[in-house]
Amino acid sequence: MNKKVTAAITAVGGYVPEDKLTNFDLEKIVDTNDEWIRTRTGISERRILKGEGLGSSDMAAPAVLELCRKKGLDPLEIDCLICCTVTPDMVFPATANIICDKIGAKNAFGFDLQAACSGFLYGLTTGASFIESGRYKKVVVVGVDKMSSIVDYQDRATCIIFGDGAGAVLLEPNEDGEGILDSILRSDGSGSQFLHMKAGGSKKPASIETVMAREHYAYQEGQAVFKFAVKGMADVSAELLERNNLTGDDIAWLVPHQANLRIIDATANRMGLPKEKVMINIQKFGNTTAGTIPLCLWEWENQLKKGDHIVLSAFGGGFTWGATLVKWAY
Repeated sequence: MNKKVTAAITAVGGYVPEDKLTNFDLEKIVDTNDEWIRTRTGISERRILKGEGLGSSDMAAPAVLELCRKKGLDPLEIDCLICCTVTPDMVFPATANIICDKIGAKNAFGFDLQAACSGFLYGLTTGASFIESGRYKKVVVVGVDKMSSIVDYQDRATCIIFGDGAGAVLLEPNEDGEGILDSILRSDGSGSQFLHMKAGGSKKPASIETVMAREHYAYQEGQAVFKFAVKGMADVSAELLERNNLTGDDIAWLVPHQANLRIIDATANRMGLPKEKVMINIQKFGNTTAGTIPLCLWEWENQLKKGDHIVLSAFGGGFTWGATLVKWAY
């Protein structure tokens, strides 16, 4: 009898730019202060990609190359590359194509996937389907965002939250029951009014007026988003445990999207997890949108043990949210 094929994460890579933007730097730009930012978000600093003509692909490419180096993988072996981002290098072509070109993945097909802060989870489930079908053997999922390119540094409510960064994982077939075991993904487009970019799309193309009105930046109604996020992320994470007959005791780590420390705490509490089992690096990197979850995996990689059950959880613009159960494979 054929064993069930699952998609296992077999390597992780990451990249954050060197330049730091601290809360004290922000105090000089907008009316805010370090204590206010830390108590409300948990963030002390974030990384910013500086340099003329640099985009998301310039962070994603080194993250994927690091993954290849660690795994001893020739980029020519990659079958598919999925780039999850809301800050593509250009509107088109897909940033995935540019990444593949930069790393020499000449045999891969690639496309971008846009689900805001839940992007990496959506990408993971999509990539896993390619593996489970038996059609492809090596799928790379990258979560990357250069949020500094769409953040209004005159808006103190949003500019304190976001940073730049990239993380990537390799998915390969597994027959030992390890890898991505279950996912619950949700979306609700009625939430789009609370978190979006006003202009630059087909509905409202760029014009002198839209630029002057500062409509090419992320717009967020913080209170509404916070309320939905706390409920959405906690609910779906608890539902995932229940569906798989697991409790917090069975989970080695929660890998939450790093949007806000209070949302992370609410999710952990709902799952019955102590703080020691929660990956948190928001204080260093802020919210890198699709980059948060893979950057956590990248930082905690050496603490993950073969057989560990971990839960990845996110909430983002769309609204999109979800939770994924992973059994660590190495």
